[in-house]
This record gives sequence, C-alpha cells and structure tokens, in this order.
Amino acid sequence: MAKGNQEYQELAFYYPGHLWRHTDWIKSLLLFFDGVGLLIPEYKKGEPERIDPFLAEPLREQGLLHYLVADEVVDQAATAQLATALMTFITSGAFDDLSRDGTAFHEISMSRMGYYGDGELAETLFEELKSRGLAKESEDGVSIPLHPSIRYLILVLLAQILRPQGLSKGFALSPATDQTHIVRGLTEFLNLPTAPSAGHVIAFDLQSVGVDLSSIPLDEALDFRKQNLAAHKAYAKSVREFASQLSAIPEPDRYAAFADRQAELDQVASDLKRRARTAWRRPASFALGFAGAAWSADSGDVLGVLLGAGSLALGMGADPISANAYSYVFAAHARYA
Repeated sequence: MAKGNQEYQELAFYYPGHLWRHTDWIKSLLLFFDGVGLLIPEYKKGEPERIDPFLAEPLREQGLLHYLVADEVVDQAATAQLATALMTFITSGAFDDLSRDGTAFHEISMSRMGYYGDGELAETLFEELKSRGLAKESEDGVSIPLHPSIRYLILVLLAQILRPQGLSKGFALSPATDQTHIVRGLTEFLNLPTAPSAGHVIAFDLQSVGVDLSSIPLDEALDFRKQNLAAHKAYAKSVREFASQLSAIPEPDRYAAFADRQAELDQVASDLKRRARTAWRRPASFALGFAGAAWSADSGDVLGVLLGAGSLALGMGADPISANAYSYVFAAHARYA
C-alpha cells in the first residue's frame, strides 16, 4: 500500500492477544498480507518465539512477524482515545448487566491499559472500573485483573486505535482475529446509538477463499505464498473496499449492490481455490470474513474520529466516506469447500 511516496507493508494486526490460538493458521493468514503484527508488552517480548519456536522464530527471522510494543505505542493520545471509548460504554450503562459473581478475571498488561502513555488517566479509568466491580488491584505490579468482557473490549478497541501508530513504523495495520465473538463485540460497539457508524455496519460471514496451510511444512507454505501473494492480497483489499462502499449505501438499496459485488468476489475466490487445488489435492479450506463500517469524517462524533483515525491517516476512502473501523476474521475448515 502506498500513500504519496511512502510505501507501507500491509500487516494482519492479530488480536485479542499477543499469542495466537491456532498456531498453524497464521501460515494461511500470511497469504493475504505482507506480514503479521502483534501488540505485546515489553516484559513479554520474545514469548511467541519461546512458546511457538517452530513458527514464530523463522517468521521473525524472515521479517514476517512484527512486534508493536505496548509500552511505546499505547501513548498519551491512544490512552485518551481508549478512555473516551470506554467511558462511552460506562455512561451508556452497557456494563451494568455483566455478571460479577463467580466470574474469573483475566489479566491485561498495564501498558495496554495506557499506564505508560498517561498514567493518571489510566488510573482514573481503572478506578471507574474497579468501583463497578469490573477490575481488581494489580497482584504483580505489571498487570490488572479485569472482567473478561472488559479485557476483550479494550483489546478490540486498541486494534482500531493503534492503526495510525503503525504508520510511523511503515505498517498499514488491518485488525484480524480467529475469535468470532470478538468481531461481534466490535459490531456491537459500532452499532451504539452514539456511534457515527450506527446503521452503517456491514458484516460478511466466513467464506472459504483459500487453503488451510496448517499441515503444510513452513518452507512449502512460504513458497506457495510467494507465488500467490498478490492474488490473495487483492481479494482481501476488495472485501475491505466492498464493505466500505456498502456502508455508505442506504440500507434499502444494499441488497442489489451486494448481489452485484458478491458475484465479483465469488469469481476471485474461485480463482484462489483453483490455485490451491493445483498445488495440493483436496486441501482443507481457509475462510475469511469481515466486519466494519464507514462514515463521513465530518460526522462530528468523537468516537468516529478515534476509530477512523487509521483510515484518515492512510488517506483511504473517497468523500464523503473517509473514515472506517473494521476487522477481518479467519478460520479453517476440515474439508475444502
């Protein structure tokens, strides 16, 4: 991706954690992007290599796995954006019905809570959550126990908020996850009545568009990737642009537009499947889905500004649609479709 004379590597910005759940699916995800980015606390740098040395180490060595260190990228501005978004949830009463009794809290690093960006603001946010029984005092001095729903929401928001941060490192970050319920959390946020995207959210179900490389040796997978990267990247870009265009169309007119463009996407997907069948007999399939929204940059909503900052900085989208928030979701299936 280029803006002016600046070239950006398109990275799949994996979330909600810095460790992927389904190890070998990352090989398939690399078919659609120039690399994978992880948001990781300073004190956990190197953990992916220790836990998954057979994949993480060679990917790091080949420049396909990149770290965004939370202690650095969750800066003052990002902390303010995160606090603004969370306070929107708090004041709307969105957390009021969350079960507290018997719920196991999950730790999140203080760096991802914004303590290194704006410690005072992060502490204020923590106190707000603690007063509602959604956070507890740190037990180790580097992390905060949170209600799991709050932890997930923070990581969903950071995947959007930190997109501009990647630009300074030469990365165009595309949030991506293998946890479908996380994407549902994003769409729920975008559909809040106070959000500029309300009524504009578009979601695509998982569709088999490639090959699951989990059983393929890494060197063979990377060779297949080298030969077919451009085609897979073009598909991912088309899905993103399609969603942005649909978001701008009034809901009654979306069905016809969807049918027209879906035929184009299906044709591209068929080509990707053909490439996979040519390389391997009856491979298992890799599915890609998408959820997101686009809206006018002049909507005047602060949430639109913070979530659309990445697309605005990249110069993505044409007027009047010039801001967006989105996420890819991916999975593998046992048989090829």
